Amino acid sequence: MIKIGEFNELTISRETPHGYYLTDVDGEEVLFPRKYISPSMKKGDLLKVIVYLDSGNLPVATLEKPLLTLGQFASLQVNTVNDVGAFCDWGVTKELFIPYRNQAFNLTPNRNYVVHMYFDEKSDRLVGSTKISPYLKHVNDGDLERGQEVDLIMYSESDLGYAVIINQKYSGLIYDNEVHEILRVGQTMKGYVKLIREDGKIDISLTPIGHKSIEPNAQKILTILEKNQGFLPFTDKSDPIMIRKRFGISKKLFKKSLGSLYKQKIVDLKDDGIYLIKEA
Repeated sequence: MIKIGEFNELTISRETPHGYYLTDVDGEEVLFPRKYISPSMKKGDLLKVIVYLDSGNLPVATLEKPLLTLGQFASLQVNTVNDVGAFCDWGVTKELFIPYRNQAFNLTPNRNYVVHMYFDEKSDRLVGSTKISPYLKHVNDGDLERGQEVDLIMYSESDLGYAVIINQKYSGLIYDNEVHEILRVGQTMKGYVKLIREDGKIDISLTPIGHKSIEPNAQKILTILEKNQGFLPFTDKSDPIMIRKRFGISKKLFKKSLGSLYKQKIVDLKDDGIYLIKEA
């Protein structure tokens, strides 16, 4: 069965003036428009395509790379807003429609928002929603473990901290006092499960569980280090101007913070730079 809004592996079965028809194992067909055909394609080839609905609500296959698939969340740019809703770019020719009833707040053209895509049975088409919470699942025993590395999308900010989507399934919270960098809505990052509460709420840390308490400047160095594959070409002899440009702190504070990370055995200091100790 060909799935709308998802990837399908289909075989080129026949050619028409409008393009190729692709077939699944059950013989169901979908049009692959001529504009997507390349000279190397031929009958019998297997293609991995995304299938969406065109303006006439007919299924169409494309090799375009979507920013999300059915049931997923992603940061999408709104292209236009009119009297029925908003239309955003999700990586394929047909824009994703977000009706006003699905908007958590008014959307503005040329801005990005975290969007969930689902198939609306009433209108028989793919639609988006910026109301995130209703589409997040309740965590069950065994789904996640303390200390587990997870993929995150930040989708809202509150007085407590930053709400994040965990592994495209669950909602988590990063407490504000544990964040030492600017996070933006739609930002993707790695995190770690800190605590799964009895009510199913999940606390998330941006630092691997097991790291000792780290003061803000040391945390800033650690965060940049983790984003650069565990190495930075800086030492206590590095130029003060370069240190301030890279870390936003003075050389004196840099050396103090670096010494703290070294004493806690979180980093190793070598002649060519700073190395993250993975098992810290």
